[in-house]
Amino acid sequence: MTRRRWIASEFDDELATLEGEQANHLIRVLRAVPGMRADVVAGERVYAAVIESIGEAMVRFRLEREIERNEPLPLRLWLAVFKFDRMEWAVEKATELGVSAIVPVISRRTEKHLAQAATTRVERWRRIALEATKQSRGSGVPEIAAPMPLATALKPSAAQDGMRILLWEQEKERTLARCMTEANGSKRDGGVTLAVGPEGGWTEDEVGVFSTSGWVSATLGTKILRAETAVIAGIAIAGALQEESRRQERDEFSDENSASE
Repeated sequence: MTRRRWIASEFDDELATLEGEQANHLIRVLRAVPGMRADVVAGERVYAAVIESIGEAMVRFRLEREIERNEPLPLRLWLAVFKFDRMEWAVEKATELGVSAIVPVISRRTEKHLAQAATTRVERWRRIALEATKQSRGSGVPEIAAPMPLATALKPSAAQDGMRILLWEQEKERTLARCMTEANGSKRDGGVTLAVGPEGGWTEDEVGVFSTSGWVSATLGTKILRAETAVIAGIAIAGALQEESRRQERDEFSDENSASE
């Protein structure tokens, strides 16, 4: 049976502690007892661990051995705020697919009441990301920024390295796969940031601002997708290409080592 995975609140070289909601779920729902085994993410490492003790809203694990860590993809998501139930679903699925960060963006077509309420939702989005990380056996919870206006996100001081790709339904020529495969080495090394618009899409003015900020637009195909569908499609395509690039790099490294022996 696949062991459950938990994210440590505190840890050192030998012990890791779960607190709060994670601990309560483990104690009250899963009926945790000393000796129960699980995987524990402690900072940048993942361990096979065993429960040593249980307290009030606290579970302490003894870390037995380090196990292979599934490195998060160098893939970031800018997501224009849209209807909260669908956005929560998009956050969950983006986390399962391996994004390293999510930036909620207030765009021109974000509904006013959603823009006003977005700051009160960010902690819920972070909890959803935490649960999705555990469910998908991820090795790191994506960082979810506080919602910000698009103009703030696009300030030069906040610019990301690597490829910056705007998913835009009006783009007819460049596919996402083409943008990624044609990028030069320096941009590939910096990972990928995808921007997905709200219901109704990005405005022409917003697309122009993205362009002057160094972003390139790309299409996911001829169909008009809902925002949450575009999130999944975009991340799945970009993630698959990144995984393939990693595999090729590993194979090349292995071949070089074999040749030098």
